[in-house]
Amino acid sequence: MSLREVASGGKAALARALSQLERRPDAPETLALLSDAYRAPRAHVIGLTGPPGVGKSTLMGALIDALRAEGRTLGVIAVDPSSARSGGALLGDRVRLSRETVDDGVFVRSMAARDRLGGLADLTIAAMVLMRAVFDVVLIETVGVGQSETDVASVADTVVFCVQPGSGDSLQFMKAGIVEIPHIALVTKADMGKAAQRALADLKGALSLTEQAKEHWPVAVMSVAATEREGITSFIETLDRHMAWLEETGRLKAARHAQAELWLRAAVRERFGRDGLRRAGDLKLAGDTSPFARMGQVMPDLAQR
Repeated sequence: MSLREVASGGKAALARALSQLERRPDAPETLALLSDAYRAPRAHVIGLTGPPGVGKSTLMGALIDALRAEGRTLGVIAVDPSSARSGGALLGDRVRLSRETVDDGVFVRSMAARDRLGGLADLTIAAMVLMRAVFDVVLIETVGVGQSETDVASVADTVVFCVQPGSGDSLQFMKAGIVEIPHIALVTKADMGKAAQRALADLKGALSLTEQAKEHWPVAVMSVAATEREGITSFIETLDRHMAWLEETGRLKAARHAQAELWLRAAVRERFGRDGLRRAGDLKLAGDTSPFARMGQVMPDLAQR
């Protein structure tokens, strides 16, 4: 299946392509499809992360409604915290019921994280790269596992860390590994009054304790009440402003290139172990070389040793 067929074939074609990624991730035709998608990025990739119960699913629903009202198409990857056998999909079920079944501009894919830490499923990267070439926006909701949700920084252009008022999540934000990740820190359930105001102040205080280089994006601290659709417009404007900043400063291309090299090293290590990673040698990507094409080049040699 070609990228053109996926882009023009609607939800059915994309679903078939994603199934192909799951069944035959290392097949030549799969790597070729992913390479074509990698070289044709279109979407702004947004990662939503944060502790369980913070309201990421509700926020995602409000965000989808607002972006669709602007005419933007969306691919959604919802990483399911339940087991593969349970079939549960906390975000997927909600979004499908409210919009996906009647809206061709929204496609939702739920993935089971199984026993993987980091907040992402194994196939998230490949699915994101494919969706990034098809939609205007790709939204990724990670498993709510708190401090280990740092993997989202390796797939998203803009990372949003969500905090729930009165839960102590702002203290979690201060921990090393979390404070360095987000571009936007978002207090959810802003309609909780003083508790929300305190959480907002705590987040700003946490950020004031970290050194921010002047040339870096200053983390935006905001609050929303997704159920009331309050603050969603300002949130989207901030997301767009961050994407524009990435493009204008040249950081978008550089960040995606660094992500691709990270994916390639992780894929080699996963398939061939640390020894295979050592034997693979230099895995840096030249120019617009796809990590999937490079993987296809090194696999035969590593498999024979």
